[in-house]
Amino acid sequence: MGRPVTLFTGQWADLPLEELARKAKEFGYDGLELACWGDHFEVDKALSDDTYCAKKRDLLERHDLKLFAISNHLVGQAVCDNIDQRHQAILPEYVWGDGDPAGVNERAIEEMKNTARAAQKLEVSVVNGFTGSSIWPYLYDFPPTPTSMIEAGFQQFADRWNPILDVFQECGVRFALEVHPTEIAFDIYSAKTALDAIGHREEFGFNFDPSHLIWQGVDPVEFIREFPNRIYHVHMKDAATTLNGRTGILSSHLSFGDPRRGWDFRSVGRGGVRFEEIIRALNAVGYPSDMPLSVEWEDCGMDREQGAAEAADFCHNIDFKSSGVRFDAAFGD
Repeated sequence: MGRPVTLFTGQWADLPLEELARKAKEFGYDGLELACWGDHFEVDKALSDDTYCAKKRDLLERHDLKLFAISNHLVGQAVCDNIDQRHQAILPEYVWGDGDPAGVNERAIEEMKNTARAAQKLEVSVVNGFTGSSIWPYLYDFPPTPTSMIEAGFQQFADRWNPILDVFQECGVRFALEVHPTEIAFDIYSAKTALDAIGHREEFGFNFDPSHLIWQGVDPVEFIREFPNRIYHVHMKDAATTLNGRTGILSSHLSFGDPRRGWDFRSVGRGGVRFEEIIRALNAVGYPSDMPLSVEWEDCGMDREQGAAEAADFCHNIDFKSSGVRFDAAFGD
């Protein structure tokens, strides 16, 4: 029996949770990873209504679904980002408010603190999400970016996230950053710098998602090996590069799903990620056998219900336990 396989609900927030729970069980999932948008999990209601979390648990139990984590990527993005009109579409109205950038940042910080408190009430130990980044626009070093500007960006990250992580510590909950372009950490080296910035505190780790690494040319297995004690949650998502001499990995301002892009997300098992090697690496670093492999399904070229069902089956079949004995042990005395 492998690890439980869950479905992240973020890409399904157009469906009521009751309907999605029924579908997820039919697709073959063992549980859900609840997004903090749609009606799937609402932080403000979790804190204001003492029955809210119990009702969510009851709903999942009716469908024989487990719960290991919640995710608040959208609000987390607004903690360190330079706020503009794009953020209004992804934030709750009470976080967006009047749209004043400094106010949005402050309200996002408070909402992430409340997310830790809500996770504690829901009795989950991991919150996945994003951090945002004030220095992502400086990725391409022209005009030349002084080192001091990059250092200031990581310091801002520490200044804004340490108070959030203090609440996570108080609540006994860990925050797992999904290492991702536009975040303070988007590859191995930036992840190391982010950990340095916050003093390697235990409340902060990673939601490992290979799809965001492979198209950059980063080997996802090397990420696991670099951070063996910081893999707090795992997303199963695939991606493929389709470089043909006309486009590149910067994607030419073309939207996801456009066949002219140089890379795009794929349903699990249909891209370039070597998932068997990932399972071996997770086993080697001790990713717990009772923690999930959570499918984040994002493939614009495939029907999502067919893809979600296929992904559940794929993840159940690709997972395996480590050997408890060396094969050559029988050769000895």
